[in-house]
Amino acid sequence: MRPTGKLHLGNYVGALENWIQLQDEYESFHFIADWHMLTTDLDHTSDISDNSIEVVIDWLSAGLDPKKSPFFIQSHIKEHAELHLLFSMLVTVPRLQRNPTVKEQARDLHLEQNMSYGHLGYPILQAADILIYKADAVPVGEDQAPHVEITREIARRFNNQYGPVFPEPETLLTQFSRLPGLDGRKMSKSLGNTIFLSDSPDKIKKKMMTAYTDPKKIRLTDPGNPDGCVVFAYHQKFSPRDSKQINADCRGGKIGCVDHKKDLARLVAEQFAGFREKRAYYESHRKEVETIIAAGDSQAKKVAQATMSDVYKAMQMG
Repeated sequence: MRPTGKLHLGNYVGALENWIQLQDEYESFHFIADWHMLTTDLDHTSDISDNSIEVVIDWLSAGLDPKKSPFFIQSHIKEHAELHLLFSMLVTVPRLQRNPTVKEQARDLHLEQNMSYGHLGYPILQAADILIYKADAVPVGEDQAPHVEITREIARRFNNQYGPVFPEPETLLTQFSRLPGLDGRKMSKSLGNTIFLSDSPDKIKKKMMTAYTDPKKIRLTDPGNPDGCVVFAYHQKFSPRDSKQINADCRGGKIGCVDHKKDLARLVAEQFAGFREKRAYYESHRKEVETIIAAGDSQAKKVAQATMSDVYKAMQMG
């Protein structure tokens, strides 16, 4: 994850929840992608260190176990950059320009004529992030699937040219990969439409009351359309067993949006009660968090160094 600070529900649903489930099935590494942060936020580098700690605290509080899945900081493992440099020789500029995720970012950030070399090439760094641990699988949302495909292409190209070093990792798509923001747009801190995992029950309720619903449903008895309703989308995630009945009650004018929002706010607050308790502990024990990161750095470094040794042997570069 990029170190943007405290995590929101979109981060949890789109990635973290899946990671927690997968940690019992796979030997995994999880890292703070601080170098990737530079592609879009080069002007706030002084915030990266503190924000990295905040993300790790959220990981721990949500149930990610560093004993099963080491945590590390990307920039602490310099071999990522080393492998990125070598991989950059194997990919053409037109191939990178065809990446739909990069094209979408360029459009959204108005960078069509001003994209940096580093931003255009960040899928190559992602490939290095993945392949330096010889990963067999990568858990991602649909928007990141094209990057895994580039990683597979790079692995094939390297193996064909120098010999079999890297596996071609599979994509493990997150089942419930996207949760809309409170206003119906993509959930984003910059848009101010998020609910943070650490928000108090009162804050969750206050935010939830602003959530977008069917504008044609004004009174409780008005028939509504749950399609496109943010509150219904959240119910599908956090109370899936009730969502079928909620759908019917909304369409039949048997439930009001205000009560609907209050009920959802309560459900979300209850689900993350344990998270908030654990977070309070780690916030007051930051040295413990730093020790966890240092241990993960050490584990990742050993694997990365071994991979780079294999790479240079295959390339016959000494």
